Amino acid sequence: MQQTFTKSERLCSKKVLGELFKKGSAAVRTFYLFPFRVLYIPHTEASSSGLPAIVITVPKRTFKRAVDRNLIRRRVREAYRLNKSAFHSDSSHPAYIAFLYTAKQIISFEEIEKGMKLALKKM
Repeated sequence: MQQTFTKSERLCSKKVLGELFKKGSAAVRTFYLFPFRVLYIPHTEASSSGLPAIVITVPKRTFKRAVDRNLIRRRVREAYRLNKSAFHSDSSHPAYIAFLYTAKQIISFEEIEKGMKLALKKM
């Protein structure tokens, strides 16, 4: 599997994003694993059977400067890109995933990657 992060893997649909972040939705599963809170919707027959679409969010309230938010977003995206091959070998992966960064400070790439590996294993 190629280690790329293509446009088709990005979650852009406002309808799906609304469903993913809707409070109390029965379809959405969630768990917390430092430094992420992970929300995901499992595959259904209606969803595509390809790669899961993901979104990465970093709170503006915690990180005021866009440079910091972009740095964290890049690190999370890179950690996902490098570790998705082991995750995609499993046939029961989710259709849509949201990674919410919850740490209060910028942490190293190694810590982010460790958290990403654990999060992908847990799904």
